[in-house]
Order: sequence, then structure tokens, then C-alpha cells
Amino acid sequence: MESLLFSQRIASHKLNVRVRHLLRRCSFLFAGLMVAVWAIALPAEPIAVRHVQRPMRRSMVARSEDGRTIANGEFSQVVQGDEVTMRLTYRFVDGSLDDEETTFTQRGTLRLVRSRHIQKGPFFTKPIDFTVEAATGTATSRTTDKNGNIHLESKHVDLPNDLANGFVGTVLLNVPHDTKPFRVRMLAPVGGGRLVPLVISPQSEQTVYLEGQAIKATVFRIHPELSGIVRVIARLIGLQPKDVSVWVLEGDDPAIAVMVGQLGGYGPVVSSDLVGTSLGK
Repeated sequence: MESLLFSQRIASHKLNVRVRHLLRRCSFLFAGLMVAVWAIALPAEPIAVRHVQRPMRRSMVARSEDGRTIANGEFSQVVQGDEVTMRLTYRFVDGSLDDEETTFTQRGTLRLVRSRHIQKGPFFTKPIDFTVEAATGTATSRTTDKNGNIHLESKHVDLPNDLANGFVGTVLLNVPHDTKPFRVRMLAPVGGGRLVPLVISPQSEQTVYLEGQAIKATVFRIHPELSGIVRVIARLIGLQPKDVSVWVLEGDDPAIAVMVGQLGGYGPVVSSDLVGTSLGK
């Protein structure tokens, strides 16, 4: 009798262990499912225009992670009707170049027209010359062989309305500082052009000093969501985008003060600042 009761207790214990293990697995699966559902549920639509862009010119500086000045930059913005063309060029002390020119429209919502991004020189792991034409859905990569010959490779991509190549900063100027997390997409120069979702969310508020004046800023986090073949290809060719932090000055005329991340979403991490800007302690 005691032997039977002992066997029943052992069987009951094993059953309880299996049940707890099953419940634990179910909870993990449920949590993973909720994360996936949360990511899918994030809005991914064109951003409404809240602050109309105007012509401007700004001086920028890029610093390495240890604080050394590695490049001087110039930002310009030209407006013709509802069309805005912006260009950000960094010339590095080692002779490298980062040059990005983007045209978009601001008719109610922000819509990409075209974007071209060039990175070349010893600072960058891999040279980039990548153009996106939104109207035709054409992505073009330009490469130069060892003999100096230029090769063009074009690919058609079905582009979404929330594509934000080259003007993610402008997107941040047009969302409330307390916005809920949302998503835009970027066409990355991987495999001739691959769409990468960018999950954007406000993280905190911090004081920024611009020419000695204290201004409140919202810190946004931009998280690239790489998955599947895009992640594999990006790792193989050395283009692995990391999270980016952006400090946006609040007020009636918001502006990007500081960006810490990779220029264009790939390459080494740098701090890209408006000249005369410093972060509060």
C-alpha cells in the first residue's frame, strides 16, 4: 500500500513538473506573441506636417565616441513651393566624405521624392553611393571598380508611403514630444535595396545648451528592426544599423540639436551636433 502511494506521489510530482514546464513555455510563447503583435500594431503611416520647413543653413560638427572632432558639416535646406531639398555634407579630417541630399514634399504629409547618399574614404567600412527615386520605386547603387569604371545596378522596389530615407530628423520635428511609439521605414543599401522598419519612441527630456542658452529637448530613440535575410546580408557586408538617439529642441520652432548614431544608418557611431551645442549634466 505504501509502495502504491509512493508511486502515485512520484507520478503526481512528474505531472506537476510537466504542467509547470508547459505553462512556462506557454507564457514565453504568449509573451513573444504579444511582442510581435505590439510591433505589428505600431502605426506606419505618412507623418502629418505640423511644422512647415523653411530655407535654412546650419553648421555641424561630428565627434568620435571619445570626443575628438572628426568632421565638419554643413546643412542646407531649400524650399520651392511644397517641395523641400535638404543636404547634409560632412568632410572628415582623414579625407572621407559623407554627403546626403534628399527631396521631399510637405503637402499635408511628408512624402519622399528622391534621396542620394554617398559615403567614401577610410573612415567608412564600405563605400556607399545609393539613390532612391520614390515615384518610380527605383533603387540604384553605384560602384567603382579598381580601374575607375563606374557600374550602376538598379532595382525596382514597392515603396511604402512612410518611406523616410534622408529625412528621419524632419519626421521627429513633426511629432509631439509625448508621441506614442510609431514606425517609419527606410530603404537600406543591402542587396540592392531592402526595407527596414524604424521604431521611434520618446525616451526622456533633457536640457540642451545652445550658445549658452538652456533649452528643453526631447530625446528620441530610433530602433532599426532587422530580421531574416536582411540581418544576414547586413552582417556579411558590414552594414549593421544600431540604435540612434536624437535630441530635439522643443518649442514653436523645433530643431535637431544632437544625434548620436551612425551617419545614414550605417558606419561608425558618431555624435553629430549643431555648432555651439552641449548637453546638460
